[in-house]
Amino acid sequence: MSMSRLAALAESLSSKFKRTDWDGVTKKWGLRGLAVVNAACAIHLFAEHVGWIHVVAGPSMLPTMSASGEAVLENRLISPSNLKRGDLVTYVSPLDPTRMVCKRLIGLPGDVVCVDPTGATAPSTEHVVIPKGHVWFIGDNAEMSRDSRQYGPVSMSLIRGKLVAKVWPLSSAGWFRNNFHYIDPPSH
Repeated sequence: MSMSRLAALAESLSSKFKRTDWDGVTKKWGLRGLAVVNAACAIHLFAEHVGWIHVVAGPSMLPTMSASGEAVLENRLISPSNLKRGDLVTYVSPLDPTRMVCKRLIGLPGDVVCVDPTGATAPSTEHVVIPKGHVWFIGDNAEMSRDSRQYGPVSMSLIRGKLVAKVWPLSSAGWFRNNFHYIDPPSH
């Protein structure tokens, strides 16, 4: 390529570069980037403080939930003090703070609970009084669950939400029902 042709090409590119409205292009892409950041922040805030859909994994809640492939709706607009015995609750694992787990709440502060009704990890005659600010959890499939029977009462500060419905697969979608039955009704 000759020098004159290179100079003409450079001149052509230079004039196109000068004609481009760089302020408009920068503003347009900057606003799009800001919209993406705003959407990501809104989704994060919603998931952390309102609720979200989670995919479950693990056999500890059989038969209420399958070991994998189901999606559940979590409500995070709850106060731990308003939870009831029998609720399905999500909380940070006391054994691994990077994991969220779901178990059934069976004991509230002040309750006396059997440490292990199955007798597998403790004699079924052993009982514990749940301290203030703590609750007792157990998986529906106790044989395959790591829960309060291993790590004791769980601080209410670890509670993140309450599962309210199964949303996938659609054939088994529906609200979770509280299936808790009292052996000795609470006295009021």
